[in-house]
Amino acid sequence: MNSNKTNADHRTPSPPYGYSRPCIHTREEQIHIVAEFHAHRIRPSRIAYRMGIDIAFIEELIAGESEAGRFERLVLHYRKQRYAQRMQKSKQKQGIVQYELQQRIEQDYQQEIDL
Repeated sequence: MNSNKTNADHRTPSPPYGYSRPCIHTREEQIHIVAEFHAHRIRPSRIAYRMGIDIAFIEELIAGESEAGRFERLVLHYRKQRYAQRMQKSKQKQGIVQYELQQRIEQDYQQEIDL
């Protein structure tokens, strides 16, 4: 193997498990980000990877060990927002396709609320 090639390698090493960058968000912003991503069914490891938020903190929030009531209210808010966005987008369809899509969106939303 050529030693010049290894010295010229300027790629960054693989980040530790769950992180791609340092987190630049305040704790308050992190709570909102995790709630929104959780409402969109994004896995905790993916949230940590994309946003740099500590995965232990993400799992605490989701498990209800930290900021329990507040976090649940935020998740509910973001689920309602997601529901409204999906219903609005479904209006681009017509006829039975639109009806079936709206029924599926409604069913998904009810299942999320019942969790």
